[in-house]
Amino acid sequence: MRNAIHRSARSTLQFSNDDASPNSPQSFITSNRGEYLMNISIGTPPVPILAIADTGSDLIWTQCNPCEDCYQQTSPLFDPKESSTYRKVSCSSSQCRALEDASCSTDENTCSYTITYGDNSYTKGDVAVDTVTMGSSGRRPVSLRNMIIGCGHENTGTFDPAGSGIIGLGGGSTSLVSQLRKSINGKFSYCLVPFTSENGLTSKINFGTNGIVSGEGVVSTSMVKKDPATYYFLTLEAISVGSKKIQFTSTIFGTGEGNIVIDSGTTLTLLPSNFYYELESVVASTIKAERVQDPDGILSLCYRDSSSFKVPDITVHFKGGDVKLGNLNTFVAVSEDVSCFVFAANEQLTIFGNLAQMNFLVGYDTVSGTVSFKKTDCSQM
Repeated sequence: MRNAIHRSARSTLQFSNDDASPNSPQSFITSNRGEYLMNISIGTPPVPILAIADTGSDLIWTQCNPCEDCYQQTSPLFDPKESSTYRKVSCSSSQCRALEDASCSTDENTCSYTITYGDNSYTKGDVAVDTVTMGSSGRRPVSLRNMIIGCGHENTGTFDPAGSGIIGLGGGSTSLVSQLRKSINGKFSYCLVPFTSENGLTSKINFGTNGIVSGEGVVSTSMVKKDPATYYFLTLEAISVGSKKIQFTSTIFGTGEGNIVIDSGTTLTLLPSNFYYELESVVASTIKAERVQDPDGILSLCYRDSSSFKVPDITVHFKGGDVKLGNLNTFVAVSEDVSCFVFAANEQLTIFGNLAQMNFLVGYDTVSGTVSFKKTDCSQM
């Protein structure tokens, strides 16, 4: 989890990307030390890929052979030479123009990309198209042809060996969500299982009709369209600790609507320093247990686990809906006898992170412009 916290500081059925289908794409999501890995396959024949499910980025990329400078990866690297449907795209192609981080290889006239993340991790490689295969709500997998992907030949940073890259689920044109277009009617949902010391728990991400979040207990809030289009902006009005309500003011994203980003690829919830420390002070005033230092020196509000350690009720007030967090959304065990508050101060980003989303069915409807939350035992999905 330490690396994940540092980053907070990422026979098949032929399926048309344009036409609605009852056989909707679906994938498993696996908990892995503060990040969530999603399974797809790339190429022909399909090669299984496990990569970070990230609503805060767009490009689907995986480490590829030959790998000039790559992080250690547990599974075999994707080899584009072994895929009969893999094709690099030219500099003049619409696929290359769609990617903001693209550049041109003058010797081959092919498109390349470089993406640097907030913790200075980066990926660099070729922009290509290939077939992406996913599970489905039916009996057969779905095969998505000519999907834009990144084939990373230089990838360094705090990436975990269990993952081979990132699956971008953001609002930009090259994300998996945007490339599926009309076939899912702009809808998808996921349910993140609780972070525990036992990795490997799974849940699902659904696209299309099966991605609709409905029924009793659903809380919805509006998305706000702002640049960059990648991010899903929401409006945070306040956070309550018990009966004490702390009004939210300004962020780097502005003082009005769209002041926070919901992000499945960021572990912590990040808030401006002045607001965070006011929140921390109120939380600390309600807890009577022994306060201690984070063994890793990252999080600022930590306690010794004991019978006197009781987590207060914390509610996040979005415009139009209140999301009451559970204990597991606000404090996490960082050692055998220490738990820490998983909100943090940050002046560059304001983010509602994945630990705050655990055990909620979180639905995105990019057509109606809403994000919905429904309290759910994600391990039972």
